[in-house]
Amino acid sequence: MARRVVGLLVVFALSWGGLGLLFAQGITPKLGLDLQGGTSVVLTAPPDTERDLLELAVDIMRRRIEDVGGVQEPEIQISGGNTVLVQLPGVTDERRALDAIGQTGQLSFRPVLEVFPGDTGPLAGAEDVPEGVDPVTGLTVKDDPTREAWLLETDPATGTSQVLHVGPAALLGSDVDSAIPQPPGTGAGIGWVVSLDLTSEGGDKFARLTADAASYPVGDPQRQIAIVLDGKVLSAPAVAADVQPGVGITGGRAQITLGASPDAEQEAQNLAIALRYGSLPVSFERSQVQKVSATLGTDSLRIGLISGLAGLVLVALVLLAYYRALGLVAVVGLTVFGSFLISIFSVMGQIQGLTLTLAGVTGIIVSVGITADSYIVYFERVKDEMRLGKTVHAAVEDGFKAAYRTILTADTVSLLAAILLWALAVGAVKGFALSLGIATFLDLVVARIYTRRAAWILAQGPLAEGSGFSIAGAARTGAAA
Repeated sequence: MARRVVGLLVVFALSWGGLGLLFAQGITPKLGLDLQGGTSVVLTAPPDTERDLLELAVDIMRRRIEDVGGVQEPEIQISGGNTVLVQLPGVTDERRALDAIGQTGQLSFRPVLEVFPGDTGPLAGAEDVPEGVDPVTGLTVKDDPTREAWLLETDPATGTSQVLHVGPAALLGSDVDSAIPQPPGTGAGIGWVVSLDLTSEGGDKFARLTADAASYPVGDPQRQIAIVLDGKVLSAPAVAADVQPGVGITGGRAQITLGASPDAEQEAQNLAIALRYGSLPVSFERSQVQKVSATLGTDSLRIGLISGLAGLVLVALVLLAYYRALGLVAVVGLTVFGSFLISIFSVMGQIQGLTLTLAGVTGIIVSVGITADSYIVYFERVKDEMRLGKTVHAAVEDGFKAAYRTILTADTVSLLAAILLWALAVGAVKGFALSLGIATFLDLVVARIYTRRAAWILAQGPLAEGSGFSIAGAARTGAAA
């Protein structure tokens, strides 16, 4: 008796106490796009794009967005033949996240040939301009890394602009192995720097590029190297004065110094992200951008919670009315089940970024019915055992052994369905399948660690038999019905 009471208290401590501890530390389930608001973007690739290229692009975009931060588990998946669906729940910096998705062009390192002050290129108003250059602004409209270009560079700190005349790309983003932002006091820089590691082939290209740039005197614009992504100049650092002409920066490593201005940290982070993941293997067109307001998400969550609580209350009342004392076991068990389930979603959201969507809430509500069915199967078995003449204690013990086999069979079917849905479905259906699968497995665990102990303890007390609210009273009522 004492051992089972202690075991039941441990279950309560793990379920109720664990949930309270998580909430006290601010760890709650992370909500998906449809519950907390966010942004949904549809990207379309050119027709007949190979599946492998799309999968590689999705992987790069996911790492970009995760590095940007402020997004809880971005959901990026291929939908159809050449479409990618990007969902960004809870974005704290929407513009930056969208920019990370939109940077789909080729990353390139290019020699600077000339620099012109202002935001208008030298070819503005000219009668004969090269292909791809806007005759009004004198700037390149659609950048081609294999050709010269006139590109606008804007200093984020001062807001001043200048036009860079750049040559064809000397190396591309695929030549960059890694890029890490480093704060002041690390490396050789007195401010924020971005440390580059290049591939072996990229290191040779970079050495030749910097060797040519170092042949110009310090302060000459041609000593600069423009880092260009999708026609936008991310940075145009000058080769350091101690770099030898004709030798360049060798060893496959380099540092880009960004200074110590208030914006230098953010600039270093953005540049490092672009250098690491700047080159997508395919160019996308942003076909659709849909924003889900936080108000709409909150309303959806509120309606879902109200529906779930209303259903839970109705289930509890029916169980109490029909099964009397055993109904108490079920009602308390539902709170144990719910506490464990919320804790699991909270921990998985904290560790793996799992988000709870409206479809997931639906799966949880359905799981309440599955759990209630498990209690009904057990309680009906207890009543059957008592009608055979067994004592309340024996009926509770033997009834569980028989009922658990039925519960295990039924829950296995639900688990298989959830696994198949997860494997074959896309989008919101996956969220439903995940919630259903977790809840169904939890039902088996709670039946084993809680229901059996609680019913056994109840069968030893005053609610075992005698009054109409007792276990025996419920069995007599069922027989009369």
